[in-house]
Amino acid sequence: MIDIKVLREKAQEMKENILLRNLDLEKYNIDLILEIDRKRRERQKILDELKSERNKISQEIGKKTGEEKNELIKKAKELKEEIDKLEKEFESLEKEMHKYLWQLPNFLLPETPKGKDEKDNIEIKKWKEPKIFSFPPRDHLELALMNDLIDFERGSKVTGSNFYYLKNEAVILEFALFQFIIDQLLPEGFKIFITPDLAKNEILDGIGFQPRGPETQIYRIEETNLGLIATAEITLGGYHKNEIIDETELPLKYLGFSHCFRTEAGAYGRYSRGLYRVHQFSKAEIFIFCKPEDSKKMHEYILSLEEKIFQKLDIPYRVIDICSGDLGAPAARKFDIEAWMPGRGEYGEVTSCSNCTDYQARRLNIRFRRLTGEVEYVHMLNGTAIAISRALIAILENFQQEDGSIIIPEVLHPYTLGIKEIKPKRKALKNFT
Repeated sequence: MIDIKVLREKAQEMKENILLRNLDLEKYNIDLILEIDRKRRERQKILDELKSERNKISQEIGKKTGEEKNELIKKAKELKEEIDKLEKEFESLEKEMHKYLWQLPNFLLPETPKGKDEKDNIEIKKWKEPKIFSFPPRDHLELALMNDLIDFERGSKVTGSNFYYLKNEAVILEFALFQFIIDQLLPEGFKIFITPDLAKNEILDGIGFQPRGPETQIYRIEETNLGLIATAEITLGGYHKNEIIDETELPLKYLGFSHCFRTEAGAYGRYSRGLYRVHQFSKAEIFIFCKPEDSKKMHEYILSLEEKIFQKLDIPYRVIDICSGDLGAPAARKFDIEAWMPGRGEYGEVTSCSNCTDYQARRLNIRFRRLTGEVEYVHMLNGTAIAISRALIAILENFQQEDGSIIIPEVLHPYTLGIKEIKPKRKALKNFT
């Protein structure tokens, strides 16, 4: 949430920030918020004066007798009624102001590229040239069917469209990837968690999972205060709600494993088939709480860990600096890693990492106490260590062989029960689309 004191000083900057994020300035009416704030402060000033006057009268009542005392009692009663009325007005204005502040997006960092949508995102680096196959590469869905790794048909029968069963070596790959991630990040000082798959609405909203227009990513549980999490960012981010952390404990580095549930409303497009956009998948999430002066460094650190993971998996990728118009409300800056996906002949997103500065911390009231005694809001950052569904796409497609078999990346061999290659269980599918 945006601090009203900051908004007073940076009202014009917030208006520009809203436009840079490709949002409707009328929906986020800064002038209205400031007018509500003005009225709220005006009433606060009057309240302070009236309470001060009431306190003086209360002190005098005990010193008076007769008519003078009765007059003071009458005056005190009138003041109480006026104070009660103004307090209700103040509380109403405060609630209204809070509602509008809650909807505002985070301030962008100066380094965030300006742009309207994903076409304006900037490629900042590439690692390894994509492999040139001596045969037409198949996409992951055909490879998965040939190798009996995924069953979308029965997933749809049991649960609904875009749900699936992982089977056979795909299951072994999922656990191998998770164990690989643990081995990479434990030496970096990360504490590991398996988080709940549900979170209270106040945590979901506090992290910033607010829909834009009719679109939403969250499954809400009917007649409860709960929603299924879209990422462990939600549960890890809410872990320290309403807490004050000692400066000496920062940075806190967490690695959370969870299922992720997303409605993917409005998200279907050209490359949504197969595992790329599904309603449920498993993921390992990086989360860091740090001091404000360290968050830019921590953001680069998370990106370096994500790169290290995909380099060790030997999957070609590029790093994208996400432009202002393609950012969600909490992120001040975000990097994506897009892996090469031969089946589509393009790069596709496999990780993201965001610096949310103090935006989520203010909403969840997560602070730290400096050695000097001052209390401030922490900065909160998150990033994908591995999202199984997207990682499987990259592995199946980049390590496929002409006969449809798949070589398992060497770095995963210690975790795959001696399996180094997945052999097709059926022939190539004719006219597969």
